[in-house]
Amino acid sequence: MNKKRCKWCNLDNSLYVKYHDEEWGIKNFNDDYLFEMLILESFQAGLSWECVLNKRENFKKAYDNFDLNLVCKYDDKKISELINNKGIIRNKLKIKASINNANIFKKIVEEFGSFYNYLNTFINGVTVFEIGKSTNEKSDKISKDLQKRGMKFVGSTIIYAYLQAIGIIYSHEKECFLYKNS
Repeated sequence: MNKKRCKWCNLDNSLYVKYHDEEWGIKNFNDDYLFEMLILESFQAGLSWECVLNKRENFKKAYDNFDLNLVCKYDDKKISELINNKGIIRNKLKIKASINNANIFKKIVEEFGSFYNYLNTFINGVTVFEIGKSTNEKSDKISKDLQKRGMKFVGSTIIYAYLQAIGIIYSHEKECFLYKNS
């Protein structure tokens, strides 16, 4: 019997199905994962998540497995290497922003002890169950604060998608086998 999934999940893409079933909306507050997802979500701006997901393994290789300390040290030579890497999204502004955002992410971790501790100042440990939205008050506030700290490509829609990905906002649709509302 075929399981029903959220309408957005392309059933012809096994990577997407696996992501939907085993990762999206599942709480994962490990800083390494939070950093990886923030970088990937920032590359989604103007594109589909499926496009980014299909390039995820290439991103992992290109970004030294999302090692925060290494990404913080990327220089012009590494930027040039990334811009010429056909396996990833080669947007110069997003690539430069990813390095900038890595340095700000690191500062936030140093200030709060973990990136989740920072996020928790906005969410108070509460999981939000909602469907059919692309922003909310929490994504607006987090986005504004990250932008104030100097991050780029972290608008409210990107942050909302990020919060969905890491399990702070739970948005599986009512017809989906993973649906729950509390």
